[in-house]
Amino acid sequence: MFRCLSLLGGLVLLLPTPVLAQDVSAPDDPVAYAMSAAPPEVSADATVMDPEGNILREGTNGWTCIPMPGQPMCLDGEWMSWLDAYLNEADEVQTNSLGLAYMLQGDAGASNIDPYAEGPTPDNEWVVTGPHLMIIVPDPALLEGIPTDPTAGGPYVMWAGHPLVHVMVPIEAGGVTPHH
Repeated sequence: MFRCLSLLGGLVLLLPTPVLAQDVSAPDDPVAYAMSAAPPEVSADATVMDPEGNILREGTNGWTCIPMPGQPMCLDGEWMSWLDAYLNEADEVQTNSLGLAYMLQGDAGASNIDPYAEGPTPDNEWVVTGPHLMIIVPDPALLEGIPTDPTAGGPYVMWAGHPLVHVMVPIEAGGVTPHH
């Protein structure tokens, strides 16, 4: 399954989304749904962009919230660069500073080792993470010493060794559920 997202001009890109066991319908109020991904202090003045890249509301604080079905997200500018790299399957991510992203509604699941996996397999470490914050850094060496095991408790590195490497920070205890 793929979702379209337009970034950097008129280029429409396909965003792979996980295959969900249940159908996730579109929210009745996509702006409010997108804003639910971050604290109100962040989302109140954020731009809201639908998954097709249409601006639903202009913002003023440099954040962009996207009402992805089942997993709304709010991204700062560094994460928007990361998203562009993800969508283009780039070999590197151009980040100049620490970047933050919120997914306070959690996610629908992802492989902890394969950024492009579309569903769980016996060997792709599929995990569903509840409410979380994500962090990217310009130098992946800064992530050394952070566990890569999502079940270790606390923050963990997702996609270690891949250009899209980042830190997942579950906000609730027991916020990571491995898929077996």
